[in-house]
Amino acid sequence: MLKAHRALVLRHHREDRPGLVGEALEARGFELEVILFNEASPTPTLDDVDLVVILGSSSAVYDAAVERAWFARELALVGQADRRGIAVLGICFGAQALCRYFGGVVEPGSLPELGWQTVQPTAGSPVGPGPWFEYHFDVCRLPAVATTWAESKSCVQAFAIGRHVGVQFHPEIDAAQLRDWFEAAGDDARALGYDPTELIDQTAREEPRARERARELVEVVIAHAGISDTTASPDVPH
Repeated sequence: MLKAHRALVLRHHREDRPGLVGEALEARGFELEVILFNEASPTPTLDDVDLVVILGSSSAVYDAAVERAWFARELALVGQADRRGIAVLGICFGAQALCRYFGGVVEPGSLPELGWQTVQPTAGSPVGPGPWFEYHFDVCRLPAVATTWAESKSCVQAFAIGRHVGVQFHPEIDAAQLRDWFEAAGDDARALGYDPTELIDQTAREEPRARERARELVEVVIAHAGISDTTASPDVPH
């Protein structure tokens, strides 16, 4: 019998969850361990972990106070995963954490992105154009070791560093999670001229297609990381 793979998911707010990405991982035979990572939480172990997923955050990876409080430990965990050959999927803040750890720069962007937007894949990129849900204010200037997989007018949208993959957009989002986000911090959307209710309704309409795109992205991440297939039937001895 094939042993199930384990994915460690780091979230930074109680309203966060792996959503459509988590669904796709579970469909591929992964067991998920979802950890709230903040100043009050212990650093989790990577024993028996095959994939680390780092979700978004309202914090900035260049905030020195956040780094002192907890982010330095998260960066150290990225380093530990890299040394142990464990792939990391970084989403939004998680992608920025990958960028920072490997020597890139993260800084405030000139144009915040919010809502469903298409991206431009680079030649040969395994990442599709979307549309993907955007919700960020910072941008990555990638280190030399990174390979860009997709861009938008304002920033890099997807990249690979070794076995790791970072995406600036939110492939995990569904309408229920977006509703929870806006209940916690809907003023950001209003300040940018967006109606949270309209964005939630649009997300509900987009959800079936977004679920399929999340599944395809998870397939890309698993293949890029070289993680064996847990859904295949074991070999039958002759």
